[in-house]
Amino acid sequence: MADDDWGAAAADKLSSLAVAPEKPSKGRGMGRGLTIGPSAPVKPGPMGDAPSTEPEDKELTASDASLLNKILHQKLVTSKADIEVQHKDPKSPLYSVKSFEALHLKPELLKGIYGMGFSFPSKIQESALPALLADPPANMIAQSQSGTGKTAAFVCCMLSRVDASLRYPQCICISPTFELALQTGEVIKKMAKYMAGVSLRMAVRGERVGREEKVEDQIVVGTPGTLLDWCLRFKAIDMQKIRVFVLDEADVMISQQGHQDQSIRLRRALSRDCQLLLFSATYDQAVMTFAQTVIPDPIVIRLRREEESLDNIKQFYISCRSDGEKFDAITNIYGTISIGQSMIFCRTRKAADWLAKEMMAQGHAVAMLTGELEMSQRYSIIERFRDGKEKVLITTNLSARGLDIEQVTIVINYDLPTDKTNTEPDYETYLHRIGRTGRFGKNGIAINFVDGHRTMEILQKIQIHFNKEILKLDASDVDEIEKINE
Repeated sequence: MADDDWGAAAADKLSSLAVAPEKPSKGRGMGRGLTIGPSAPVKPGPMGDAPSTEPEDKELTASDASLLNKILHQKLVTSKADIEVQHKDPKSPLYSVKSFEALHLKPELLKGIYGMGFSFPSKIQESALPALLADPPANMIAQSQSGTGKTAAFVCCMLSRVDASLRYPQCICISPTFELALQTGEVIKKMAKYMAGVSLRMAVRGERVGREEKVEDQIVVGTPGTLLDWCLRFKAIDMQKIRVFVLDEADVMISQQGHQDQSIRLRRALSRDCQLLLFSATYDQAVMTFAQTVIPDPIVIRLRREEESLDNIKQFYISCRSDGEKFDAITNIYGTISIGQSMIFCRTRKAADWLAKEMMAQGHAVAMLTGELEMSQRYSIIERFRDGKEKVLITTNLSARGLDIEQVTIVINYDLPTDKTNTEPDYETYLHRIGRTGRFGKNGIAINFVDGHRTMEILQKIQIHFNKEILKLDASDVDEIEKINE
């Protein structure tokens, strides 16, 4: 499939994301590159009353969060987290590599990897790639957050298994959404840049195959519904010839109604010796149940949980009787200690909007991220924050969930994260929030506002869950505030 065939469809769909197509590459069928265009930051609206306690922000969907993280992590994120490896065969030849040369890759594939800026394998790649490339092929479930190199790992596996002389599909990758499929296609295009004769076909909405057509491209990336039609309805792809079958973004996949069943139907059409791979950013029970349905006898590789990072983060709480006292506490903190960049998490859009206006009135450079923003606006805001153009990022509980933003020295929980009933702590969100600070072994600070008996109970449950004491801080005592930064 030529660049212009699916590139036009991509450009139409992604125009709302401020994504502009690059010039097509000369190689046949390897897709069209995508770059992010500028978009003006969104400023808070007119001043309103004091913030309400009623939730009113739209949730950032799993697919949107995943896409935004893929866009933000265009460069590999360095991680010191240990890898946990589980496999049922104790004689498995699983080992770790420290260089791509040790994998004995095809020279043209190695050239493509270096051309992407990868000089050495990431943590997840060190353990995953030897197992992915071993013979006989091993099935795998791999988990780590965006930016750690999961996509590059399974793309490397697919390109290693492909025979360019055979003009039929040999590798299939399923992504849950159109946009995520395009992101994977972009990685394939870059890594296969020097692999003559290897081509990519995008099986996404808007792309069609004729009833008598047989797909000739060796790699097919698409969404479950379209791939189901191409493979089982139109018989354009012979599933018995597929060597590698990848389920990407499994955590997003299972959140999309119908995608699980479609993926399982495709998997059942494969030959027994097809290599099955599942990649996910999370490792909860829903993901594992789905994975065990699809992937038999897998090697399981995941980054260990980030609880260890709590050792580098000083956690405090401040008792506040009102939103006014919360704002006074913020004023005292920012006026007393030196803060590089910070994030403040609110439960509602109205609270975030009110706080942003109050802080801007005091001269703070503030950005606000809430759920009603378009993807291009979210991207622009986070890019500006990463570039240091704004020092404070105020965001809502729902819109921030799942986003991975680094280079923060202090996190403030204006409202503690709770579940949908607003009665129990959301431990994963709490860990994710305060994990935005204390990165790479540096010290970080997390401050929680407690505004009543119920909130104190939630804080106590958080302490018990993580087995970490959260110290009380008197925000009116300048000397005490100064000590938290020592």
